Amino acid sequence: MTKGAKLVVITGPSGVGKSTIVHEVLNRTGAERSISVTTRRKRPGEVDSRDYRFIDQRTFERMVADGELLEWAEIYGDFYGTPAEPVRRALAEGRSIILAIDVQGGIQVRRKMSEAAFVLILPPSRDELTRRLCGRGSEDDEAMRKRLAKANAEIAAARKSGVYNYEVVNDDLEEAIRAVVEIVKG
Repeated sequence: MTKGAKLVVITGPSGVGKSTIVHEVLNRTGAERSISVTTRRKRPGEVDSRDYRFIDQRTFERMVADGELLEWAEIYGDFYGTPAEPVRRALAEGRSIILAIDVQGGIQVRRKMSEAAFVLILPPSRDELTRRLCGRGSEDDEAMRKRLAKANAEIAAARKSGVYNYEVVNDDLEEAIRAVVEIVKG
């Protein structure tokens, strides 16, 4: 890693504001966002190589077998992963890079690139997380219960893993953004 370049892994459960924070941190720091590969179908409005690199199952399996991914996971039947080469290239060229991934991905990255900064974005409370997720109005009660259970399990797993060396509570969005900007620049 070139001096000044930093790999920052950001994790947080759905509804915590992770995407909003990452977007602003990228704008304020000049860091780059890692583009993940996925086997899932492209959604309306998504652009290949901007949102994800959309690949087929066979290509994904080859990347795993060849050790080309820093981390990967199966999520709801689709596969997602972080290609290692673009991350290493950015760092070698002095560019900081941000990975917005799940807890298990963070654990995998820690094994391969322990010098990274690992940031866990947290809600101010479980009640607030519930309010934020319900405010989306995009899911039925059963799906909401599953999402909340998953969020609680992710937070517990992240804390238990010992991987995350920073916790940022998103109670005040601007303060949370500033805290992550300092981690990236620090």
